[in-house]
Amino acid sequence: MSVLIHTENLVKAYGSGVQEVRALDGVSLDIEAGDFVAIIGASGSGKSTFMNMIGCLDQPTSGIYELAGENVSHLSMDQLATVRNRRIGFVFQQFNLLARTSALNNVMMPLLYAREGPLSQLTKAEQLSHAKLRLEQVGLGDRLTHTPGELSGGQQQRVAIARALVNDPALILADEPTGALDSKMTIEIMHLLTKLNQEGMTVIVVTHEPDVAAFAKRVVVFKDGKIVEIKNNLIPAVLDSSGASI
Repeated sequence: MSVLIHTENLVKAYGSGVQEVRALDGVSLDIEAGDFVAIIGASGSGKSTFMNMIGCLDQPTSGIYELAGENVSHLSMDQLATVRNRRIGFVFQQFNLLARTSALNNVMMPLLYAREGPLSQLTKAEQLSHAKLRLEQVGLGDRLTHTPGELSGGQQQRVAIARALVNDPALILADEPTGALDSKMTIEIMHLLTKLNQEGMTVIVVTHEPDVAAFAKRVVVFKDGKIVEIKNNLIPAVLDSSGASI
């Protein structure tokens, strides 16, 4: 497999001199295409800052970050936005869906802002068809016209995952994706992310929940802005061909 994410001595510092605080303090990590990684750590450990870096939502103070072989460490915020739109699908704790808009139109929304590539050339009919395929992929082909208020929390998060997939990203980056869900819906969403990973999608989940991290192939532990441990899940929670956990 090829390396999708490469960070080398990544630093994010605030302030200067004796007042300097390093939210990230020399983080080096490789994540291969097709991997499923959980980023864990206590509040203030640096995991959210790291997510912002690898998600091209912020710029490092120093160090190297390469995404799919492209050095994005010192790109401008506008350039980072282009990289995000092209390569990364985001899933957040709060679903961030438009309340009065159907599931289909929520999922289609990123296509309206595609700046380059083949997806930016789609007609309106083709955009709708592509969004429909993504909803079918997450098991919501029969909920296309439903608004968020007509869906359960787990279904809303499935819509958010379909929206993250609609731009055909190389990476799904999920920040506490089950934080607003109960235990049953948490398992439902983690099963879906596992299935997507089994189909070849690279998935990174930022979480403080051990039960969520158990679905990943690798667990990266942050403390005080540093990686303090990388653990392989020898028996990660997986699915059989029917979608049941084994």
